[in-house]
Parts: sequence; C-alpha cells; structure tokens
Amino acid sequence: MEQRQGVGVEVALEGVAQRKRRNRWLDFVVRLFREKPLAATGLVIVVVLLFTAIFADFIAPYDYREQNLKESLMGHSFTHLMGTDQLGRDIFSRIVVGARVSLVVAFSCVAGFLVIAVVFGMGTGYMGGKVDMLVQRFVDGWMTIPTLIILLAMVSVVGQGLWQIILVLSLDRGISTSRVLRGEALALKETTYVEAARAVGAGHLRIFLMHVVPNAFAPIIIMATISLGVFILAEASLSFLGYGVPPPFPTWGSMLSGSGLSYMQRAPWMAIWPGVALTVGVWAFNMLGDGMRDQLDPRLRGG
Repeated sequence: MEQRQGVGVEVALEGVAQRKRRNRWLDFVVRLFREKPLAATGLVIVVVLLFTAIFADFIAPYDYREQNLKESLMGHSFTHLMGTDQLGRDIFSRIVVGARVSLVVAFSCVAGFLVIAVVFGMGTGYMGGKVDMLVQRFVDGWMTIPTLIILLAMVSVVGQGLWQIILVLSLDRGISTSRVLRGEALALKETTYVEAARAVGAGHLRIFLMHVVPNAFAPIIIMATISLGVFILAEASLSFLGYGVPPPFPTWGSMLSGSGLSYMQRAPWMAIWPGVALTVGVWAFNMLGDGMRDQLDPRLRGG
C-alpha cells in the first residue's frame, strides 16, 4: 500500500512539473507577443519558413529541376507566380525548395557549432590552466583572419557539397563564438552549487555536464537562434561566390548569382525574389534572436 502511494505521489509530482514547464513556455510566447512585436513577427515568419521547408514537395507547384524552354524568362502569371528563369524553371518552386536547403544548412550548422563552442569554450574555461591558455591563443589567432577568407580557404580544401558547407560553417562559428561560452563557464564554476558538488566528491565530468552546461542554456539558446540567420547569410554568400551547395540543389544565394545577375535587366524577378526571401529569412531569425535574448537574459529584463 505504501509503495503504491509513493508511486502515486511521484506521478502527481511529475504531472505538476510538466504543467509548469508548459505554462512557462506559454508565458514566454505570450510575453514575446505582448512586449516584443518585432520578435513575435520574426517568430511567425520562422514558423512559416519551417512549414514551407517541411512540406516543400507539396507547396511547390513544379519540380525545381523541370525545364521548359518555351516558357523561359516568362514574367509573373497565374501559372508561374514569380516568373521563370532562362531555362523555364519555376522561380517560386525553386525558392520554396531553397528554403528547405537553407534551413537544413542552418539547423545542422547550429548543432555542429554548439558542440564545438561548448568543447572549446566551456570545456577549456572550466579546466583552466595551460590548456585554456593555449586554446584561447588559437582562438585569438583565428579571429584575426576575416571570416570570408577562412571560409573560402576551408571550402577549397574540403570541397563543395552540402555536408562540407555545414562542416566549414560549424567549425568557423564554433571557434569564433567559443569565447562567449568560456566566460559563462568561468563564472559558473565559481558558483556555490558547483562548489557544493565538488565538496561531496562529484567528478569534473559530472559537474560539467550536470551543473555547468545546463545553467548556461539561456545564452546557448540565444546564440543558437541568432546564429541561424548568420548561417543562412553565410551559405548564401558562399553560393553567390560559387563555393556553396552545388547544383542541382537550388539555394537563394546561387539563384542571386550567375543567371540572376546576367538577366538582371531583362528578367529582374530572377534576382528580386531570391533576394526578398533571403532578406526576410535573415531578418526574422535576427529579430527572434534579439527578442529571446531580451526575454531570457535577466540582466536585460531588469530581473
């Protein structure tokens, strides 16, 4: 009987904890719409982009590779909402599929760069000593080189491709932003609860994974959200220069370069619509990241 009561109490407490977590996220969204209208607008656009990327095959009216030379350079019409390119491919379909490519690159890069930033930044910051000093001198040297030069050099070494671009962008962003998470680790390892865990005999790995990293979730989430727009813009820049995701995959940057520039006067919609999609996407992620920073950082909220 007592065992059943104990199990019932645990289930009840777990239910209360789940309701509190749901209420916390609901309160965050309501507060975001109430206090940060630009961030709320960015959130809506991001949700639309995610929906578009997931259901791109159903939203796109044509195959992004389908060519029809009889309809090349056709302007806006009911059959082609955003016109066609020089090969008769539907611009709207290619932008929709390009959203999927951009978001796959962005979210994959976020996952990769967070792992690198946590290891290089928080890991070495928690360890301290000579390892931390050597890693930080390497980071200092890395940050003195312009980002575009580093990206072009790395792409020329590893080659072009979707996963190569993800690797290059993740590595560059992870090393460059590791300094921020290092500062968080330096502050957290001196807190009372870390000292208490160390006093009861907890190992360094357990303290790092159970106490240091979880308490840095707020800056990690903020960095991840802001970096999504950075990755989309970086991938578009590489594609614009011809070093991005290779054909046949359409990306917003590759649609801007090449044929988009060549036919600017004759068919300006070939460059206008990819540029609008890129601008709106980057703006949405940046506004959402700024709003989440203001809401999650107690120093900016005055809490």
